[in-house]
Amino acid sequence: MKRIGLYPGTFDPVTLGHLDIVKRAVKLVDHLVIGVATGTGKAPLFSLEERVQMWRHEADALAGKGATIEVQSYSNTLQVKFAQSVGANVIIRGLRAVSDFEYEFQMVAMNQRLNTEIETVFLMADPRHQAVASRLVKDIVAMGGDISRFVPPGVAARLTSKFLRS
Repeated sequence: MKRIGLYPGTFDPVTLGHLDIVKRAVKLVDHLVIGVATGTGKAPLFSLEERVQMWRHEADALAGKGATIEVQSYSNTLQVKFAQSVGANVIIRGLRAVSDFEYEFQMVAMNQRLNTEIETVFLMADPRHQAVASRLVKDIVAMGGDISRFVPPGVAARLTSKFLRS
């Protein structure tokens, strides 16, 4: 049976921490779908299309390093329903801190009640990326700081461009 994983998130923007999770997730599945969500309750800086483009660029660079990778957007649907629609039998989630675990623990419990066939696997963030959060990266670039240690070069350029236009 083909192992299909879903790595869902808002990814506003993609960080080196996100890339680290993908690099490790492709060791666990045969095919990984990166699900870029609209971000219910959030006001993303980048449009859904821009975030998908960022991921497609980064996924191309990871091609051939394990599982196949596909990037899809989704909106107005439950994460577990999207996982089911792409044939995923596992949801991949990254954890940085205990505060992440509390939220993720609730999400897993609800997803398990909605679909007992889909498991959730947590990958701990590499210590170099534990403090990296998309929200903080946006704050740093907004204040003129250097974000090159937190995001891929293409994402840094897009972020800088967004804030220069503001």
